[in-house]
Amino acid sequence: MPKTYFITGISTDVGKTIASAILTEALEADYWKPVQAGELSHCDTKKVERLVSNSKSKFHKNAYALNTPMSPHAAAEIDNLTIDTSKITVPKTKNNLVIEGAGGLLVPLNNNDTILDLIKPNYKVIVVSRHYLGSINHTLLTVNTLKEKGFDVAILFSGNEHQSTEHIIKKITDTPVIGRIDEEPYFDKNVIKEYANLFKSTLETL
Repeated sequence: MPKTYFITGISTDVGKTIASAILTEALEADYWKPVQAGELSHCDTKKVERLVSNSKSKFHKNAYALNTPMSPHAAAEIDNLTIDTSKITVPKTKNNLVIEGAGGLLVPLNNNDTILDLIKPNYKVIVVSRHYLGSINHTLLTVNTLKEKGFDVAILFSGNEHQSTEHIIKKITDTPVIGRIDEEPYFDKNVIKEYANLFKSTLETL
């Protein structure tokens, strides 16, 4: 039975797109980013597609492609539109599906809805956590919010190892950890495939 994995982060620029590429490759899944804000000529969908090697994955069109790199609610306002979550329809596929959020969990889409409102009860939620001053708090808040809502959660660390940070996050959240994506000098198809092979068995048990 195909599964859906939702990739969220504890903040922006923590490595969600690289994580999404790795999961897409590991699971030979389809990929979908519902809301893209800014960088439309170099969007996350195109980045993931360039990094994935397998021939099974399909890359689905954004529900909203906004011109300005900022919070979706504000980017939509600049484009003279309002994001309507009822029009964000999950692509039909018989394959596993990786969905990448925008920014963090409570990033607003409009005056009422946030990224959290796009996550459905049957999704496996992967929280990408990257070390910086304040990241422990942001990770705990994100994981606790998801658990309070009843979601099935796992953590994927991104960036250089920080043992004390990772240890306390694991201890307090008592949440499965997929592994860590190191601070690589670059990411290409070969590097993505190496991580995909490394994480594959863990992902299949989630």
